[in-house]
Amino acid sequence: MSESHKFILMLEEVNKSFEGFKAISNLTLYMDEGELRVIIGPNGAGKSSMLDLITGRTKPDSGKIEFGRDTDLTKLNEAKINQLGISRKFQTPSVYVDHTVFENIWLSLQGSRSVWSTLFSRVTPERRDRIYEVLKIIALDGKADWKAGALSHGQKQWLEIGMLLAQNPKLLLVDEPAAGMTDEETHKTGELLLGLEGKHSIIVIEHDMTFVRQIARKVTVLHQGTVLCEGKVDDIQNNERVREVYLGRKKKN
Repeated sequence: MSESHKFILMLEEVNKSFEGFKAISNLTLYMDEGELRVIIGPNGAGKSSMLDLITGRTKPDSGKIEFGRDTDLTKLNEAKINQLGISRKFQTPSVYVDHTVFENIWLSLQGSRSVWSTLFSRVTPERRDRIYEVLKIIALDGKADWKAGALSHGQKQWLEIGMLLAQNPKLLLVDEPAAGMTDEETHKTGELLLGLEGKHSIIVIEHDMTFVRQIARKVTVLHQGTVLCEGKVDDIQNNERVREVYLGRKKKN
């Protein structure tokens, strides 16, 4: 690693145990600004625990987690980390089902205050333009007046991604976005994330390998809380250790 190279995210020798179980073990990972990184691994590999550590939901037992130019995330709480521009989307979409699609984005705009103060304030032309800019990105501009509860599962996922985009995040953490989607919705989700590449730094946790092949530039494989290997998706899928971890196959002598 070059001394002059600055990563948007850096984890070095990170460890985290829960009641004797080592969820994260000497985890080291570097991510460039504007990169779209896919993280895969079997259940229990430490993927969600890693996101919890990045967002401050839990604190590491040891190790370094830095964001941008030497900002130590281990010393900050969740709210402060979010204010730095780190936003997380969980697997299950969380939207305001009784509000319109437009209102969901409005409520999420960077600098918005409480739900009620926002809804009873005036939408400025600048904010309206920003809302429709986000709605166009997530392909819901034609459904701005729909109640969010009337959207399909996939559309709710896109809406929540839009709600995060409204906050202008620098780093977007997306947990299993393709879960529960139709094939068409999955493909559109891939196109959406690819369209955000370069404008935002993105970490995607995913199990669907068809989806991974669609979006992946660089894949990191986690196993037992540490990095097993990294590389292009074809190299990862042909890696014997990855096959052992996922399929339980042992290498023949």
